Amino acid sequence: MKKVVTILAVFISTLTFAQDQYTKGMQKALSLWGEGKIVEASNLFERISTAEMDNWLPAYYAAQVNTVASFGEQNKEKLLKQLEKAQEFIDIAKEISPNNPEILVQQAMIHTAYVAFDGATYGMTLSAEIVAIYQKALAIAPDNPRVVFSKAEWDMGSAKYFGQDTKPFCKEVERSIELFTNFKPESEFYPNWGKDRAEMVAKNCKK
Repeated sequence: MKKVVTILAVFISTLTFAQDQYTKGMQKALSLWGEGKIVEASNLFERISTAEMDNWLPAYYAAQVNTVASFGEQNKEKLLKQLEKAQEFIDIAKEISPNNPEILVQQAMIHTAYVAFDGATYGMTLSAEIVAIYQKALAIAPDNPRVVFSKAEWDMGSAKYFGQDTKPFCKEVERSIELFTNFKPESEFYPNWGKDRAEMVAKNCKK
């Protein structure tokens, strides 16, 4: 009996240590990202992902860091390198957690970064895929604030590009803000971004 208790104690201790290392690592990676150290943050998320093979969040963040850094990037070689890395990690996240609406939104954002950089080259091939991804995400999680807002923002951008009225999508932006307000993350590092951006878009809707 004593042997069983000892083994159990060692197991719990090891598990606690692993969880503590994961928490510290994720906090450090997020801190590096906040400091604008994109490469360092991406590399740390990558290392955590390698260690946490059944956890989709480190790979998700590795993808997100590289995707966000790509918006506004003018150097094509750098942009392609970042988005290829983002795709590599979102594919890992998909393997761990299929049909996850948060991952689907991130995949759509990767495609959107390509379109934002060069609409003439990537718009024709990726626009329909982005629409399909958002429709799938909305079917899975119709009340996920990031799904609702990201889809609405994409729809607004498309309408603006084709010279159409963007106002019809403002209601969905407003709905997303309500969803953001009531959203409760499933864990400490679960995606919880988007409300500030949604509020900014909603403000522009009223102009």
